[in-house]
Amino acid sequence: MIETDQSALHPAETDTIPARRRKGIIFVAAALISFSILVFQVSIRQTSYTLREGDLATQDILAPRKITYESKILTEQAQADAERMVGKVYLPADPTISRNQVQFMRYSFQFISAVRADKYANESQKIDDIRKLAYAQLEETVIKELLELSEDDWNSVQTESQRILEQIMQNSIREDQLQSEIMNIPTMINYYIRSDLSLLIDNLTRRFITPNSLYSEELTEKSKAEARAAVQPRERTYVTNQTIVSRGQIITDLIYEALEKLGLVHTKNTSERLISAGLMVLGLSLFALTYFVSESRWNRIGLQESILIASIYIVFLISARLLIPNRTIVPFLFPMTAAGMTIACLSGSMYGIIISLVLGMLVPFDFTNAFGYAMYYIISSLTGIIVLGKGRKIADLVIGGAVSGLVGIPIILFFQLTKGNYADATGLITLSASSLLSGILSTGIALILQYSLAGIIGVATPMQLLEIIRPDSPLLQFILTNAPGTYQHSLQVANLAEQASKAVGADSLLIRAGTMYHDAGKALNPEFFIENQVGDTINTHEDLSPVESAQLIIRHVPDGVKLIRQYRLPAILESFVLEHHGTNVTRYQYNQALNQAPEGVEVDIRDFTYPGPSPRSKETAILMLADTTEARARAEKPKNIDEINAMIKSVFDYYTTNGQLDHAPLTLSDITKIREAFAAVLINIYHPRVKYPEIKRQRASHNRAKTAEPAEADAPK
Repeated sequence: MIETDQSALHPAETDTIPARRRKGIIFVAAALISFSILVFQVSIRQTSYTLREGDLATQDILAPRKITYESKILTEQAQADAERMVGKVYLPADPTISRNQVQFMRYSFQFISAVRADKYANESQKIDDIRKLAYAQLEETVIKELLELSEDDWNSVQTESQRILEQIMQNSIREDQLQSEIMNIPTMINYYIRSDLSLLIDNLTRRFITPNSLYSEELTEKSKAEARAAVQPRERTYVTNQTIVSRGQIITDLIYEALEKLGLVHTKNTSERLISAGLMVLGLSLFALTYFVSESRWNRIGLQESILIASIYIVFLISARLLIPNRTIVPFLFPMTAAGMTIACLSGSMYGIIISLVLGMLVPFDFTNAFGYAMYYIISSLTGIIVLGKGRKIADLVIGGAVSGLVGIPIILFFQLTKGNYADATGLITLSASSLLSGILSTGIALILQYSLAGIIGVATPMQLLEIIRPDSPLLQFILTNAPGTYQHSLQVANLAEQASKAVGADSLLIRAGTMYHDAGKALNPEFFIENQVGDTINTHEDLSPVESAQLIIRHVPDGVKLIRQYRLPAILESFVLEHHGTNVTRYQYNQALNQAPEGVEVDIRDFTYPGPSPRSKETAILMLADTTEARARAEKPKNIDEINAMIKSVFDYYTTNGQLDHAPLTLSDITKIREAFAAVLINIYHPRVKYPEIKRQRASHNRAKTAEPAEADAPK
């Protein structure tokens, strides 16, 4: 898309060091004002409620708006409760452990039997040997009882102990169930066993019972995690003007959380937030500056245009920062897209995009859910600008605003649903409707602003340009009525200039409008210009001196500016009127003056020079070249492409040699493309034509013989 850089048509404002310095001051001022706006609100909020957890509230604090939010504190409490409900998780009973314990008992009993049967050891040695059993760890009194048992009693003790252990170890035994299993041993001993042996069996068996279902920390933690995950987020709701905390009440963590969610207190201290604001403004300023200084855009944008862009930006930033905080619907209803679309219409799409990005980042700075707001503002604004395109019709603005509102809806729903607001259907519908209404408001505001502000900076919007190039435009009608030859000349020049502008990336709509009005001043004195002198009209210049003749011709430039202003056309058109002749000389009259001047008398060339200035933009430079090329072609009527190219080269060489294109941003490549475009148009106008032969009158007798087809015979071929 070709951007309209109309500021380049105001050279007095763009190419001087003071002008660049003033624009730099405007840029820095806008950045400082942005920082001040953020700092002001930071300070106001910080001093409103300087509260911390555990403080006593010094006043009643009410909810400024309705809010439903996910309470992290309540959710964590519920998760902790769910976690506490989870008991220890144990692995299934391990049969290996059970087998090992039974085996240990069997080995121990075999060792005791061997010691009992040792005939060479005395009692003391036997006690020491049995005490060394690691598995049993028997007391000396128990060992003595074992040594004193008869063989039959010892066999009974072994058999019964192993039976009971095998039976118990078949169960799943946890560490907290161990004591219960041990307590069951007496009930499992056969009744025919003597009581003294029963006590011994109990004493021996309990030493080999151990947990076979072990505690699993991993499974326990997993169960706790599952329990926490199963807890649904806990929500809290406050309605407008509901008391959050009363005077004298202690600020609990739950109350402090509510104050934070409502944006009434902040966790960051003032210095941290001031630094954040400064870094945000600095980063965005460097981002915008990178675009403005690249490709000499800084020099091409006018001073008044710079002021206007900065003013629109500041007004929208202040309005948004004042209206949006602590409100539910206003953030989505605010017509942020209007700023970008207005600037896009006045200065070009990229300027609108840059301002929209900066506003989208700064407006929600330090807001709760700032990221969501930023995405909503940026995406909806950029969508509106992209759909708007060149903005040549009111319908483009309407569609751009409507689409931006529609695109905002899924953004709103996404961020609302991620917060868990699934059940609030009414709220979601309200916010979606707010987005649509925001798009409509943006269209209306952008339409009003662009028409009211375009005149201030001397630019014309595409819609204005389309309006003024209509044939029924009052000034065009005035030109057509009073100077029809000039009107036709302007049409031909417009066709040439428009094709050339497309070839070099200039604004074709602007150049057509400028071309149609560049000779408007001739309509006040049409008889002094040859294209309006038809038939045997007396040449009005014959009775005038060369100076008078030149002044009358040159006068059409200030007369054209006068008509532009009288008919209240965009001021940008004045540049086309002033620059299309540059500072050229009316060569015919100047040459006459030189020939008629007495010897020794100097002719003042200033009397024959157009006021200028020379072209300062691609558009006015193309107009100058097209104007002269069309006039030369009409006068010389070239017969082939070689003559056309030679004529075009002559025109271009003349203006290049005289320095008329020195201030125009045209490259050698551009000039080549313009020449080719001119040649392509002119060859279709002045191409060779077949000369029709004259048909001789046929004999009367022959005509009478052909009476069946008289019309065919007389028709020209």
